[in-house]
Amino acid sequence: MNDSEQAQAPRPRPRRSPYALLVALVLVEVLLGGGSLAAAAVGSQLQQPEQPEGCTKPNRTLQLHAVELPRDPATNQIRLGYGFRPDAASYPGPTIEMSRGECLAITLHNHVPAATLAQLRTDPEHPLGVSLHVHGVKYTQLSDGTVHSQSFVPPGESRTYTWFAKKRDNRTGSQGTAGYWWYHDHVVGGPHGTQGLGAGLFGGVVVRRPGDPKPDRTYVTAFGDRQTINLRRGDATDTCDQQNPQPGPTCLVARQGEKVEFIVIGIGNDMHTFHLHGHSWADTRTGLIDNNGVMADSIPIIDNKTLGPGDSFGFQVTAGDSVGPGHWMLHCHMQFHSDAGMSTTVHVLDETGAMMPGHEPGDQPGGQPAPDGGGGHQHN
Repeated sequence: MNDSEQAQAPRPRPRRSPYALLVALVLVEVLLGGGSLAAAAVGSQLQQPEQPEGCTKPNRTLQLHAVELPRDPATNQIRLGYGFRPDAASYPGPTIEMSRGECLAITLHNHVPAATLAQLRTDPEHPLGVSLHVHGVKYTQLSDGTVHSQSFVPPGESRTYTWFAKKRDNRTGSQGTAGYWWYHDHVVGGPHGTQGLGAGLFGGVVVRRPGDPKPDRTYVTAFGDRQTINLRRGDATDTCDQQNPQPGPTCLVARQGEKVEFIVIGIGNDMHTFHLHGHSWADTRTGLIDNNGVMADSIPIIDNKTLGPGDSFGFQVTAGDSVGPGHWMLHCHMQFHSDAGMSTTVHVLDETGAMMPGHEPGDQPGGQPAPDGGGGHQHN
């Protein structure tokens, strides 16, 4: 073949890989359909499974309600809360207990007015809604409780989240989910839910193993910015009545000999140290010593523990064990925090249920309400 014939001969076409053809077809479909890569990503996300691996069907269901509560009387700051019923909402919200291996479906109902949510957002383009985001247990992205996964609840609507308390698996090395965790909003105000946390949308979670002892009482103590415990400080942290103390977020009370459980969480931006007078506990994930005390001396026994933002731990104590009834201080051991009013009291009643003398509601030392009520972002 001469040079002229070579120039006129048809050149072989390059072969296209099946992968390249597939990418081209997807791009054409997106462009002609008026969509976008973001829309394709959302479509892909919606096809994800609702239950995490190991959870074929929920074992139990719960109804949880997000509502607006009366404003902080000292600061007029907006307060929100979760509750198993709308009329029982509080901050912290109700403690959610799970058994190891359990799959739980929680339907969150958003009763918070759109106007209230609009006041809390930092970007006028941010969507209005509340969500449920949990630490520790397993879930798919459909139950992540975030804006980017579209797993939040607009005003007046409901959504079901699925949590799985996975067991330990020695074969794969999975440590499981037994222990103390927490849940909170991740949407109110902005993509990280900072304003939702600051308004009161948080609560404790505990995953129990078979045979774990059940407490007589459980209290959540959230250490936060502006030297607050459960978004309160100073006198507001302890409202126990001397004659008729009613257990709650601002009245930590138990009879001598009762098993009292604490779920401790860190919210906001500051570091703290949690200290409980007169009582100590095992520094383990479950706050317990296993195996009937075998190797117990290798486990630290503590009464003070460092707590950072997002951290959680928990434990049980026997109220008044060896120390008797009385008024036992619970506070942050960063000295300027406790001096500013980051302190409350655990009241151990005698065996008849009577409170020891020497207490009046609002007896907490130091501290004035923070300008934003203790729930806001301290470093704005």
